[in-house]
Amino acid sequence: MNVATFYKFVHLEALDEVRARLQYRGEGLALKGTVLLAQEGINGTLSGARTQLDAFVAALEEEAGCVDLPVKYSTAEPDNPVFYRLKIRIRPEIVSFGQPGIDPSFATGQHVDAERWNALLDEPDVLVIDARNDYEVSIGTFPGSLNPETTSFREFPEFVHRHLDPGVHRRVAMCCTGGIRCEKASAYLLEQGFDAVYQLDGGILEYLQSVRPGASRWAGECFVFDQRVSVDEGLRQGSYEQCFACRHPLAHQDLQSHRYRQGVSCPYCFDPADDHRRAGFRERQRQVALAEARGNQHIGVPQN
Repeated sequence: MNVATFYKFVHLEALDEVRARLQYRGEGLALKGTVLLAQEGINGTLSGARTQLDAFVAALEEEAGCVDLPVKYSTAEPDNPVFYRLKIRIRPEIVSFGQPGIDPSFATGQHVDAERWNALLDEPDVLVIDARNDYEVSIGTFPGSLNPETTSFREFPEFVHRHLDPGVHRRVAMCCTGGIRCEKASAYLLEQGFDAVYQLDGGILEYLQSVRPGASRWAGECFVFDQRVSVDEGLRQGSYEQCFACRHPLAHQDLQSHRYRQGVSCPYCFDPADDHRRAGFRERQRQVALAEARGNQHIGVPQN
């Protein structure tokens, strides 16, 4: 199974019409996944055959004006559907940041490739920030980078307000999964008066795909927002599972915990006092098991 991840900040109009045309194209190509549309651009991850994915990327240029769209390809295990259906949705933002006026099509940080990124990691006057959420950073990151410890990207501006100072942190370098969050985060830093801002071009996924053999500085796996949960350094499906209740990635040792119950709880969200919540998750898991026994997909299975 092939997976394509892409985004582009480009002004879109007639969103309802674009959405309908892309839905028609995607269904005709038997693709599954999620594509978000907003006036500021497009952001998506789709799974399917490589030829069909390439055909949809070509359709994006025709239907949405996404010329020279950067696409990152990765893989999943053959028995992993990655996504269960195709969803093309209209949203206020293609990545939720909550800061009106931030326009990555106008100004962003300096994009750097894997080789330049490795050099920045070694420069003592550069503050390196992993702009992802805490649960993502927990399973893999660049050693020495700063974890903002956010639970949502919308918390990033508050992290900047509390912990960063343009007079002190004169050079800042950031990374995220595919690059899209760094586009908005770097634009925000520039607006706040930070002078030298760098961002890993194409994000961690592009870095893992392009870094020279033996030169990778990455440690761990990279969290992805689909049924694979994570990918390894070769962009193959990783070793993590995910808790349905809290969505935290789970390593093998987490699955052995007495606090782990499939579809109900894990060591990161277990609350002995929350009997009502766990009862609801247990019933949902029972319905999932019954649906699987009948050869069906239960409607409660998490959709991406």
